[in-house]
Amino acid sequence: MDVQALAQRVAPALDELGLECLGIEWVPGRGEGLLRLYIDREGEQPVTVDDCEAASREVSALLDVDDPIAGHYVLEVSSPGIDRPLFSAEQFARFIGEEAKVTLKLPRDGRRRLRGRIVAVEGDSIGLEVDGARFDLRHDEMESARLAPDWEALGYTPKPRPGKGAAGRARKRRH
Repeated sequence: MDVQALAQRVAPALDELGLECLGIEWVPGRGEGLLRLYIDREGEQPVTVDDCEAASREVSALLDVDDPIAGHYVLEVSSPGIDRPLFSAEQFARFIGEEAKVTLKLPRDGRRRLRGRIVAVEGDSIGLEVDGARFDLRHDEMESARLAPDWEALGYTPKPRPGKGAAGRARKRRH
């Protein structure tokens, strides 16, 4: 299935709702696949449950008419979330300076998984700074990519519990 062509097909219907199609993931399964559609709203307003419901109704009706997917599947409409998936070089360009996690289709320098700062986007080439080295990647070399949230800056870093620090562990080992 060509998910990029499908994303282009549903984009005008979502645009009429004031939504943007960020991308589509297809997850095949036994007897039933999962078609996950990521949507966003222009500007600073977050995607709401009502937006997801409206998009689901619109896209479901469109897919019923076009019938581009053979077999049974479940349609899931989602906001991008904090660990936003990145489906294109243009989306990487929106987040220059942020950290991203990338899984490559084929290893580069012995690595398939990279985590680094997005430092440049030129055309379809994305520059990542990973462990002090620069990786220039084409988007079509990537299997998947997501922003890597700074959990500490967001206030989600777990606090150590009393007695559970290194000293607590050392005491447990001695007994």
